[in-house]
This record gives sequence, C-alpha cells and structure tokens, in this order.
Amino acid sequence: MRHRRFGRSGWNVSEIGYGMWGLGGWTGSDDAESMASLHRAVELGCTFFDTAWAYGNGHSEHLLGELVRLHSEKRLYVATKIPPKNQKWPARPEYRLADVFPQDHIRRFTESSLEHLGLHQIDLIQFHVWDDSWAGDDRWQRAIDDLKREGIVRAVGISLNRWEPENGIQTLRTGLIDAVQVIYNIFDQAPEDELFPACRELDVSVIARVPFDEGTLTGTLRGDSRWPEGDWRNIYFGPANLKASVERAEALRPLIPPGMTMPDLALRFILSNPDVSTVIPGMRRPRYVEANLAASDTGGLDAGLIQRLRAHRWNRKPAPWSD
Repeated sequence: MRHRRFGRSGWNVSEIGYGMWGLGGWTGSDDAESMASLHRAVELGCTFFDTAWAYGNGHSEHLLGELVRLHSEKRLYVATKIPPKNQKWPARPEYRLADVFPQDHIRRFTESSLEHLGLHQIDLIQFHVWDDSWAGDDRWQRAIDDLKREGIVRAVGISLNRWEPENGIQTLRTGLIDAVQVIYNIFDQAPEDELFPACRELDVSVIARVPFDEGTLTGTLRGDSRWPEGDWRNIYFGPANLKASVERAEALRPLIPPGMTMPDLALRFILSNPDVSTVIPGMRRPRYVEANLAASDTGGLDAGLIQRLRAHRWNRKPAPWSD
C-alpha cells in the first residue's frame, strides 16, 4: 500500500481508504462480514476510514471505533461527518446556515460521533453537506475553532454536493478547512478544472469519493438491474439514469487493458492524479477489499490511456433523482 501526504495536516495516509456508508445499514449488510472486511483492510495497509453519523445513525461509527481499539498498535485515521440539522441532502442555496449547521448542532453531533466511536479524539470532522453561501459566516467558524482548541477534533473538512465541485472553493479560502471530499472518477472529471488547483494552492487535502459512480464503473450494471425494496439505488438508477449509465460503461470496455478489470481501471485513473490524497471506495466484503486495495500496488495508468479516458468525461447537473 502506498501512502500520501494528507494536505497541510502532514498525516501520511493510505492512498486507498475505506468508505463506510454501506456498512451503516444498506440492504444486505452484515456486521460480521463488515468487521471481517475492515480487519482485512487494516492487514493490507489501509489506514484511512471515512464514516458519518448518518450512516445508520452512528452504527458505522460504532464499527469503526471497535476496529480502531482492536488495532491500537497501528495509526488509523478516523474521519466522520456532521449531519445537516434539517436532514436534507444536498444543501441548497436557499437554506440558511442556522437551519443546517447551527453552532449547538455542530458541537452536539461531533460529541455524539465521538461517543459512538468510543475514542478520545476525531482526526477529521466534516460537514456532510455544504453551500458556499455560508463561507463567511463566523458562527460555524467559531464552532470548529472551539472544537479544535479543545482537542476534540484535529482537522475539519467539507463534503461537497454531487456534481458541484466549485461549491466550496470560497470556503476553502477562509483558511479554516483542511480537507475537501468530492466525487471524482473517470466520468466526473470536473474537480480538475477549479477545485484541485485551489486545493494545491491552499494545501488542502482531497478525498475522492464515489470512484465507481455508485456502481456504474464496476462494469456489472445492466439495463434490467434492480435492488431490494428501499435501496436508494433504485432511485439513482431509475429511468432517467440507468440506460445512460450502462451505455457509458460499455463504451469504456474497449479501453480496458488485458488483465485489468473495470474497477481496477477506475481506481487507477484516480490514483494517477497526485492532487488526490486518498480515494474511498465502499467495500462490504473481504474479496472486494483485496481487489480494490491491490490497485495501489500496481500504481497509476500510463499517460496515453489517461488521455483516452479524458474523452469519457460526463458533465452532469444535480437532479432530483441524484440527491
């Protein structure tokens, strides 16, 4: 496992981290299998784990805290997120900061996450949604300053809305944000335009999420794909998106080199970009952990292949089904 510098924090984290959304109560999730997957990730050198209070109302955090305590001999980095008080994803420009992240809410849910984790400190606390209209509001700024000063958290980040990579740059320029989490993959290349240059300038770390485009870039999606009742993917891959997603994935197949899988191609595309500090695929089974973490051993893609993948950029705008 290769490691990368996590922005101005100076941490040295695994370039492939662990996204824990699916461990918080997705259909088909199983705690025993989840813990086996987490332990296998640690064995293979993964040191960065990203969860959120909203992932099962703290359930995923409980699993992560147990993992960290069981591997106290290793330095594992814990990242979690404060849910919006109005319980609406994503943030909208018309939402007031007072309705989404009031000061008492920021503290209460940070402390709640700390209790779920059972740890004495959170490495990275993130706002689970964000809108740049809040950038200059000193209320959230005072709240995070207090949490840092008291040693409750070490660093602070924002998680950007889907397909809005520029909607956070003003906030980065306050100098108060240490990390930014953004959707970045073969299709979603837009963060390279403005966000990544700003992160380089400000020494803000980049966490790349949704490396497989919610499953499209695993190559397993079909025109008749369906999920159990209540699974959010039935909405995301509804009529407005499923057909286009399958077609986009199939168009990539001729570019996959012999001996490489589509998930491997997807991860190695992201790892080819030095602006990324860590990428966080979701992994609910040990075999997926082994396959995904192996991408670090093989490294990035050659420049020619990356150039051909540029043509598969897919510029999208947020829609009701993509929330």
